[in-house]
Order: sequence, then C-alpha cells, then structure tokens
Amino acid sequence: MKEGRSSNGSEGLSWFERLSQVFNGGEPRDRQQLIEILRQAEQRNLLEADSLAMIEGVIQVSEMQVRDIMIPRSQMVVVERDKPPEQFLPTILESGHSRFPVIGDNRDEVVGILLAKDLLHYFAQGDKAVFDIRDVMRPPSFIPESKRLNVLLKEFRSNRNHMAIVVDEYGGVAGLVTIEDVLEQIVGEIEDEYDVDDDIYIMKYSDSQYSVKALTPVEEFNKYFHADFSDEEFDTVGGVVLHAFGRLPQRGERVRIGPFEFEVVRADKRRLYLLRLSLVEEAGTDAQQSEAS
Repeated sequence: MKEGRSSNGSEGLSWFERLSQVFNGGEPRDRQQLIEILRQAEQRNLLEADSLAMIEGVIQVSEMQVRDIMIPRSQMVVVERDKPPEQFLPTILESGHSRFPVIGDNRDEVVGILLAKDLLHYFAQGDKAVFDIRDVMRPPSFIPESKRLNVLLKEFRSNRNHMAIVVDEYGGVAGLVTIEDVLEQIVGEIEDEYDVDDDIYIMKYSDSQYSVKALTPVEEFNKYFHADFSDEEFDTVGGVVLHAFGRLPQRGERVRIGPFEFEVVRADKRRLYLLRLSLVEEAGTDAQQSEAS
C-alpha cells in the first residue's frame, strides 16, 4: 500500500481523483442519477459534505429561473428620484443594503440604480452641495422572470452588475435579484456586516432597535428583554413569531406581540433566519397585530 493512502485508497488523493473514482461504474444517465452517485460518494467519504452541497447547488441553479428566488416588487427597498437625499437616507441606513432601485412616479418606473457609497461625497461636503440623483445613479439592467440562474450569473460576471430588475411578460416590474441571491443557491447563506455573529443571538443597535436570530432560545430572549414568552410552548423566538403570523411570513413583513414589533429580515420558503426587533409602547392592549410592508 502506498504511503499516505488508507486501505480503500482514498486518503492522499486529490478532490478530482476522488471524484473520478465515483464514475468507475459508468457514466450517469441523467441528473438525478448523477446526484444519487454523488451522494453515495459522500457516504463513502470520497466527497466532503460541503463539496457535495455546492455541487448540488450548481446543478440546481442550472434548473432554476429568476422568478424562483427574486425579491418581490412589494418587498423592494427603493429610492424615489424626486426626493432630496435627506428624506431617503433613513431608508438606506435602516436597510443595510448597498444598492437601491431608483423609481420615478411608481414602482413600475425604475429609472436607475443608486449605490449607497455615491452619497458619501454629498454628505461629506460641509456646505451641502447640490445633489442630483440623476448625476450618480447607474443604468438599470432589466431581465425576464424566466431567465435561468446560471445564465444570469454569467451575465452578472461579464457586465459587472450586481443587481437586475425583473420584469413580467407585460413589461411591469415583478421584483429584483442580486448576484448574492444567485450565489447563495450554490454556497448557502452569505453573511455580511449586518448579520449577527454565529455565537451571538441578539445584537443591539440602539435602545429600541435590535437584530434577533430566529433560533434565539425563548429563555435567553426572556432574560435579555424581561419578557414572559412561554418556553414550554416554544423553544425559539422564531417559533413565537411564526405562531403570531399563523403562517410562514416573507421578508419585510411585521408582527406586533405586546411591546415587541418583529420584522422579518431574512427567511426562505422553509424557515425564518433573522428578525429586526423594535421596542414600542403598548397601546392599552396585548392583541397581536400583523402587517405586510
């Protein structure tokens, strides 16, 4: 036996050599059989679990369309072209995004893309120089809902865009999609500076604004905020919020539970990930109220 290899000959092999071993029994007939073979390879330790997940993600992306992952029009965070920057700056700061569709009279009229960094020069001027959003906004890229994600990713890379506006068959705005949305289908969730660290459940931004992971244990939440959510009925804050909605909410939706207003910051079709918490004064009742923004 060669040095550095185990009895099954897998140790010391490169990733490509291990993958080549998988197909010793012949080439797969279709994608489903390919996935099954790769999963068997992972069980035999020829592939790492992370590698398998990314390969499956690549295969999945080639079968998905933009409509499957786009941010719906109602949940787009937009900037109005004719408003002064002082009016839309709070929206930019609160969202934590770096790019924003610029609209004209309504959400069907997307006239450009504003990069948050382009506002720095304006606010750095002591004399508050005249700001015209038309001078700094970038031209928008429009794509159909039916575009395949692998094709879109290639276009993002070639034209160096990070955001595209999705239009329906009638030319109306259906939503938007970013390069991050596509990459997350391959590598999983991509965290940024606005995400909460893995070992931190609750992040404080001000006396009334917090980020709360949906997996925060109810007991820890109660201790932090002096709340009295039932830790017998629910294990996590996400469970409390889901019960209040009575369904799986979408990003941007809000629900009021006593003095707490929860806004869904990150979620998919299966579960909640991150919530924005605002402390509000109770208006004489503990009734739960929910609204979609």
